[in-house]
Amino acid sequence: MLQRRQTAETSGSDAQALALSALVWVLEDERRAERLLTLSGLTPDQLRDGLTDPAVLSAVLDFLAAHEPDLIAAAEALAVPPERIVAAQRSLSV
Repeated sequence: MLQRRQTAETSGSDAQALALSALVWVLEDERRAERLLTLSGLTPDQLRDGLTDPAVLSAVLDFLAAHEPDLIAAAEALAVPPERIVAAQRSLSV
């Protein structure tokens, strides 16, 4: 049982780290950043204050997952398969 909890925590930490990396990637492009804020309904302050909030991080990954060109571009930039971004989003939204 302890082993299972440690694995879940590691997975959650990995998902959060991936989400933060993805957020940095999103924010590198002004148009993409504006689209994130518009579509997610987040304000810059909410985004900044929510950097450790799984719901906010999940929203960032959901934003990418909802637009395949961005999902693929982010996955390439972060050197991960697109499926990993989607899996991280699911893990954070639980």
